[in-house]
Amino acid sequence: MGAANEVQGEFLRRLEQIPAHGLGLSVDVYSPDLTSLLRALQERQVPPAYVEVFRAVPAALGAVRRQTGHALLTYHGEGLWLTQPEAADDPLFEAEVREVAGHLQTLQSAWLNHECATKYMGGYCYGTYLPPLFTALSAAALADNAMLVQHLLDQHCHLTNGGSPLVLLELPPLTYFAAGTLSIPAFFRLITERASCGLVLDVGHLWTLFRYTGAWRTKPVRRFVEEFLIEFPLERVVEIHVAGLAVHASSAAIGSDTIGTSGEDAPPNWTDAHAAAIPPILFEMLDQILCHPRLTGLKGLALEVDTKPEELIVDEFVRFTQRYATIVPLANQEASALREREGPACHGAPLSPSTRRALAEAYDGYARVVAGRAEPKGPEWSHYPDSREGLTRYRSAYLPYEILHWGGELEAMFPESCRRLKARGVPMARLVPFWFRQPRPRSGPYDFFLLKIDRFLEFVHEEMPEGDDLARREAEELRQAYHAVNQPPVEITCGLK
Repeated sequence: MGAANEVQGEFLRRLEQIPAHGLGLSVDVYSPDLTSLLRALQERQVPPAYVEVFRAVPAALGAVRRQTGHALLTYHGEGLWLTQPEAADDPLFEAEVREVAGHLQTLQSAWLNHECATKYMGGYCYGTYLPPLFTALSAAALADNAMLVQHLLDQHCHLTNGGSPLVLLELPPLTYFAAGTLSIPAFFRLITERASCGLVLDVGHLWTLFRYTGAWRTKPVRRFVEEFLIEFPLERVVEIHVAGLAVHASSAAIGSDTIGTSGEDAPPNWTDAHAAAIPPILFEMLDQILCHPRLTGLKGLALEVDTKPEELIVDEFVRFTQRYATIVPLANQEASALREREGPACHGAPLSPSTRRALAEAYDGYARVVAGRAEPKGPEWSHYPDSREGLTRYRSAYLPYEILHWGGELEAMFPESCRRLKARGVPMARLVPFWFRQPRPRSGPYDFFLLKIDRFLEFVHEEMPEGDDLARREAEELRQAYHAVNQPPVEITCGLK
């Protein structure tokens, strides 16, 4: 039996320990209000079969677990930057995985779902996810990192069924561009040949691949999905997500909602937007995916609804349930010999230190390009037809919006400091090049809101030193308020199926 079959066999053994989860919701603990949402769904007689919870403080996760009793809960992780070749060498990494293991054990989650993307790269910090470099070396490093996390979870997280959570990598969204030398399904095929992880297929993210790889120029979306599924390791998909899409607020700065040039009839310039309504095209794509014969390991199908208004969630979940109530996750139908094989799989030799260093240099270059510190050069920026045009849009509109407005409106966070900066003739836009002026090592867990506070204080010190005391007072008020809201949610009194 080849190494790829051994890896697949290990995946199947882990998969067999996961019960069918059915139709669920992927939510934030704090927004929308989980108690109110579950009550509203119960009143409409469509309680979710499971809830996937985004990363939160342990006390909040514990409150959710206590109040939902024995209901199925799963976990959407954050902050383990598995795409980065240096992740395993980071002194914070193992401690962060152990913290995640504690979260998983609290929830008794069958899996750790983590975006196959990063918010920290080459010493630069971002608010929303950036996709990995789609290259063979990047796939190998990512696979090795995923298996290291799996090994640590096996050590530190013990579920009541005697197993440990399965690592799932989620197909990342594209925000206007992709970089690399491989097709994206081929990239994931290489990962699954090396690692026994599962996958999460996000249908909205798949739409962004259609839009921003340039595929829309040559084929309709149905043909794109058909060709994608031929190459993508669909047999590894354990969960499917469906979330909203919308034109990003930063598009107003450009005055256009499409990238198309020369009169081309481009699709909308949508990006991943969990608060937005789900467009019908995503359910058409989902129907196409669900009837594929290689979708043999599916355990859960969820709407991703964090930050979405409750009324919209309920209406969409009612229609979702009506449409997919008869969809039962399929048992894996691979050869039983793969299941019965004893012993660990052979995952291949780890990448050499020199190869990892070379890959780290490639990611450093990628980060500098994305941050506007260097111009795109080389084959990674020519493989995807729309890469350069999309990158320009990202750097000129999306990234400044992210720094100044996303995850905390700076003028609302620091009203008096911003007023004084404006009076001094310092535009807030100057913070963006300051933010990316130099790479910085990580010093703790990633929290973009707290990071914005720290960077703004540094910016004030450079631009208006006499405003330090005021900015620090505003910052302390923000930190106290932020920690106060990150407390356990209110008691959940009605729950799941």
